[in-house]
Amino acid sequence: MIVTRYSHLAQIYHELGPGDAFVGLIPASPLRAALLTDLAARGMRLLPSATAQMLSASKSMQAFVLGPWMTPHTQVITRRKGLLDALTEYGRLGITAAVTKAEHQHCGHGVRRWNDLETLYNCLSLDDRHYPFVLQPFMEVAADVRVIMVGDYCEAYARHNPHGFRMNLAAGGSSQPHALQAAQHALCCRVMARGQMPYAHIDLIVTPAGDLYLSEISLNAGVHGARISREELDRLKHVRLMGLIEADDNGKLKAKS
Repeated sequence: MIVTRYSHLAQIYHELGPGDAFVGLIPASPLRAALLTDLAARGMRLLPSATAQMLSASKSMQAFVLGPWMTPHTQVITRRKGLLDALTEYGRLGITAAVTKAEHQHCGHGVRRWNDLETLYNCLSLDDRHYPFVLQPFMEVAADVRVIMVGDYCEAYARHNPHGFRMNLAAGGSSQPHALQAAQHALCCRVMARGQMPYAHIDLIVTPAGDLYLSEISLNAGVHGARISREELDRLKHVRLMGLIEADDNGKLKAKS
């Protein structure tokens, strides 16, 4: 059975098992991780995969799993001792400014720049509700590029904000079409493959020296600034997922013959 609506999934949840598939996203809730873990353990096919959905929902998980493609010395901070150790290492490396990214906050609302590491520690060590969060060295950005990839469809646009370091369009930034370079396209493909993502909204940063890093990745993000409409993008995503299910089923039939 192929289930494409979460409401239907919830109704027949306990009847599902190996051979069944859910095509779609588990909605945000305190139970999302538990549901994805349970469905995967019961042999359900999930598209997007449980890994992809959890990565999309957690900046900390992104930094842990996709850290090799992010800014050097990116760390996931889970407790006060880890924060103190990380800032001590930053001091040893000569890193004097940092950026933190909070969980479950979007449109640049959870991104904070700290020009003094001691102030960062004093503020974030006082309340355990800040954990986990992502810690990165602050670096100047020459280009902030949003890439949308779904199957053969790919478009990119650069975001710019002359009034602040947050480039998000919701935070006052503007955008213009961007010609995606081969190295940028290759990086997007690598992180999508590692994250098991059949489609993605990917944010890349390019430094003044030309270095290229992953900033964030998501299964669903804003399209303000993109040429494609939300309706057409959602249609392409659905077609992509159903095509993957069909290819998987055909492959199993061939393997049995």
